[in-house]
Amino acid sequence: MKKKPTVDIDGFIESLRETPEGDLFNPWWQNDPENDDYTNASEIRRHQLKFYLQERLGRTRFLLIGEALGYQGGHFSGIAMTSERMLLGKQAGKGIRPEHIFTSMMPCRTSKETIKPEGFNEPTATIVWSHLLASGLNPYDFAIWNALPWHPWQKSRGMLSNRTPTDREFAAGHAKLADLITILKPRQIVAVGEKAATQLTCMGLDFSKVRHPANGGAVKFREQFSTLLQTT
Repeated sequence: MKKKPTVDIDGFIESLRETPEGDLFNPWWQNDPENDDYTNASEIRRHQLKFYLQERLGRTRFLLIGEALGYQGGHFSGIAMTSERMLLGKQAGKGIRPEHIFTSMMPCRTSKETIKPEGFNEPTATIVWSHLLASGLNPYDFAIWNALPWHPWQKSRGMLSNRTPTDREFAAGHAKLADLITILKPRQIVAVGEKAATQLTCMGLDFSKVRHPANGGAVKFREQFSTLLQTT
């Protein structure tokens, strides 16, 4: 039987270049000409994702899976459920420091400062990171990804918008998630919300589920993750 080739981080990031057709933005291999501040913005985001994953190799206790990349988070940071304000140290008051995300390079924003002077801010990202860190987890003991790794945006509203992915788009993300699990070898996979849970079920994976923090779910998310932490 032919042995399956080993997946590495560089190969994984290269594979993300394969973006499904439709209104999906690929932050690692595409630039956002209207909102990016640099011509090499996609390269910056690739490096940031690489160091984020690299520093978690062999350490990932929890792999949290959200729905899809958002314009206030990974669209400009290159990292799922992680905002520019976190990279820039603007969320230190909530216990989130840039070195919690990665230390191998100086974190960098990629959006134009004229659009958001302090960088884009994703409320869900702040809730998730602040609670995980306040719970006593080492930041390198958890990683965050999405069932759909790319950013689904609404054509009528432009790149600075989000929409629910289609089933076809979700299905295209399954192979990427499977590869990431192979790379990180997490001890436990956690679905953040119903849509992520549906995709993990479709993939036949074992996982735990917590409430998504959006739409009034922050308290329940914190309660459920704290319970999960106590029982594992």
